[in-house]
Parts: sequence; structure tokens; C-alpha cells
Amino acid sequence: MSGATASLVRADGVCNIQNFAFASGQVISELRLHYSTLGTPQYDAAGHLCNAVLLLHSSTGNRLHWLSGLLGGGLFGPGQPLDVERFFIVVPDLIGHGESSKPSDGLRTSFPRYRCRDMVNALHLLVTQGLKIRALHLLMGTSLGAMLAWEWAHRYPDAAQRIVPIGAYPLPLGGRNWMVRRMIIEAIRNDPAWAHGHYDTPPSAYRYTAPLLLLMAHGVQHLQNLAPNQAAADKYYEQLVRTVAQHDANDLLYVIESTLDYDPSAHLQQMTAQMLAINFEGDEICRPDLDVFEAAVAQIPRARSVLIAQDEQSCGHLTYYQLDTWKAHLAAFLAPVSVDTIPA
Repeated sequence: MSGATASLVRADGVCNIQNFAFASGQVISELRLHYSTLGTPQYDAAGHLCNAVLLLHSSTGNRLHWLSGLLGGGLFGPGQPLDVERFFIVVPDLIGHGESSKPSDGLRTSFPRYRCRDMVNALHLLVTQGLKIRALHLLMGTSLGAMLAWEWAHRYPDAAQRIVPIGAYPLPLGGRNWMVRRMIIEAIRNDPAWAHGHYDTPPSAYRYTAPLLLLMAHGVQHLQNLAPNQAAADKYYEQLVRTVAQHDANDLLYVIESTLDYDPSAHLQQMTAQMLAINFEGDEICRPDLDVFEAAVAQIPRARSVLIAQDEQSCGHLTYYQLDTWKAHLAAFLAPVSVDTIPA
């Protein structure tokens, strides 16, 4: 943590799930989920923990995504929407990320091929069995974390009172979003050095096309601002290649392939929690201007959506890092309800 988050007291933990079964039928003897917590649990009259908030990170991040000054500095302090004096914050590393179980731990491509439903099922076990939380006060995620929030909304509708997906929609992946993901998958699998995932020297050829998804995340105008000329663009591209190189190839492949099963669109009416979907103009990954998005949200019993207007400072998909653009909407969404009103 840094900046305004440095003074917060953080506790780290690990939940070891024994014999976790994946949707593919594969089983891992022990699935490890690392997590951090902030704040103190509160309990209602029935003895249930009632102020828990679960925060889910993006596909290129880990739990530090929420604990950095960019986000945590404006969320967890006194008077902020997720003030740790009021809420018990749980921030896990998703499967395949951070310190949680992933292919690069040693199994390589023998690691089970996890999907969104597996990630959500594991998170539900962490919450309900590992942390003994019957129902979350709030579940919120960005990008991949938002996709998992949509999945949770129909798989475990009674296990979260409020859900806020930021930068994702409850529709199947298609268009440029999926095409670029497919390009990354094929680039890794066809890299001469990949060796079906059992490489001694990390493959490198795929790194030169893998930044495509990161380029889309920035948004057109933001990228132009970052790299207004050829020299600046070359320098930034080289930086993106180095960023990709920090990720193990198998780990990255598994993360991208984890979205193969993502499509909650057939289950919208099963999402009974109160929901606030936040999206951004200029987002080239999650295109909220599609007419079907608003039609989908209209099918959810207690959901509404907010589209954050684009300006010269917007960062496309990555605008979720610009907390000031959406924090007030979160605060308003949380304001009317006390943490002790989860139905018995």
C-alpha cells in the first residue's frame, strides 16, 4: 500500500480449499486463495457478519490493485464510501493471479483449465466457508472482476446484498474484444518456444502481439495523449512488451482462456441483488453504447446502469482507475442502507 492507504492496518490470509472440482471435471488436491482484509467485522443480532465487502481485481492485476493509492486512497479512509471504520473489506487474489494457485506454481499445463464459473465458485467457498460470511454487504469488481460479479449475481443471488460491476456487461464476448483475446491465445500456443506449456526458456515471440488487449484498454484519445508521435509510440509499445514479459506465458494463457464460458445473459432475471453497473464512454473493450446492454439491464429486477461521460482525461476501459469519475455513484448507491439490514 502507498500514500493514503499506508496507515491502514492490513491482515493477510490464505484459504486452502481441499479437492476443488472444476467445471471441466478436473480436480486439484488443494486450491490456494490468498487474500487481504481491512477493517473489523461487525455482527447483527443473529450473530451474522453483516458488513463484509468483497473486491475483485482485473485480469492483469492482483489484490494490490485495490490496495494501491490509486483506488484504496479514496475508498477506505474516514468518510469515504468504503470507510474501514464501517466495513470489513476482503480483497482476494483470483485463481491464476498474485499468490493464489496458478499454472506457474509447478503444474504448468497440467493445472486445471479454470473458467469464470470456477473462479466464482472458489470465491463463494472463500467467503462462506473460509471466512464464515453468510451474505456480503457489497460485491464489487473491475473488468474481469466485474465479469465475475455478473456471474456471482445469478449463481449466488442470496449471497450478496449489493453488486457493482465496473467495466463489464452481462453479454457474451464478441467483436474486437474476443478477437484480440483469441489472437493472444493463438500467439502463445503457436509460439515455437511454448512447447505445449513445458518450456525451459520462456517463450517470447507472442509478447510482440499480446499488448493488443492493453492497447484497447487505454482508449483511443488517451493513447494518443500518451504517445503523440512515432518516437513516443515506439517507446510506449516497448514498455507494453516488457509488461507482458512479466507474466508467465501459461498463466497469461489460462487467464485469457478463463473467459471462454462467460455469458450470463440467459440468467438476468435470476439476479435479485441490488445492482449498479458502471461503464465508461470511450471504452473499446466493454462497449456500453450497444443497444442490447441497456435492454439486458432492464431485465434485471433491481438493477440500474450509469455511463460515465468521456472527457479529455478519460482512459477508456482503464477509467475505472480514475476513482473521482465514479466514486459519487458508489456512495449514493450505498447511502440509503445500513450494514445491519441484511435479511434474516
